[in-house]
Amino acid sequence: MFSLPVAAALAASVIATSFISGIFGMAGGMILMGILLLFVPVAQAMMLHGAAQLASNGSRAWLWRAHIRWRSVGYYLAGSALPVAAFVLVGFAASKPVVLLSLGLMPLAVMALPADIKPDAERAGAGIACGVVCSTLQLLTGVSGPVLDSFFTGSPMDRKSLVATKGAIQTFGHLLKIAYFGQFVTLGGDGVPPLALGAAVLLAVFGTNLSKKLLERMSDVQFRAWTQRLILGISLVYVAQGLWLLWRG
Repeated sequence: MFSLPVAAALAASVIATSFISGIFGMAGGMILMGILLLFVPVAQAMMLHGAAQLASNGSRAWLWRAHIRWRSVGYYLAGSALPVAAFVLVGFAASKPVVLLSLGLMPLAVMALPADIKPDAERAGAGIACGVVCSTLQLLTGVSGPVLDSFFTGSPMDRKSLVATKGAIQTFGHLLKIAYFGQFVTLGGDGVPPLALGAAVLLAVFGTNLSKKLLERMSDVQFRAWTQRLILGISLVYVAQGLWLLWRG
């Protein structure tokens, strides 16, 4: 499926993006999805991305398991039931331009929200709404990190609790994504090689573990500031890339 140079580039990308996600609790998944879409169709990209991010988020949640707010995880799972059922009934898979534009516009829309809107996903209403919105985005674009983050803007959690709780939520989200897109691809042959899935898992765990010390040294102020800058830059690149693909037809 992949030549040696492409496989090496993807391997480095999985490590680097898992390292970024391990620090900020998101952003790495957005970058990885954009890279995968350069090489493979949407459904295959979703499977490989899901495997890597499942391992990345799962290992991150395990590293910081003492800080997970399980109430928020439960609300998310309750809210995810409706969009998952709807997607299964429709059997929808978006095109590359739609995925890229959605990836780029999603966090920009969140940043445009009025400053006085500060949902707290530890509360039932916001937590369930988080499950509905973020599960929809997971199945549409493969990524929901920036929007997930917006549901925690009113939460008093520190950076460790934020990273741990979002890691647990995203672990369940990527499990759902893998299960859903599994109907569109096959393992082996022209589909997704099992070896590629296994390698993505191992490399993602490695990259996540590298990030632990840096997160411990970073302050909450630095954490929030760099998160915003990183997401803004990635979003603008994806909007430009999606428009370019639409223009090319």
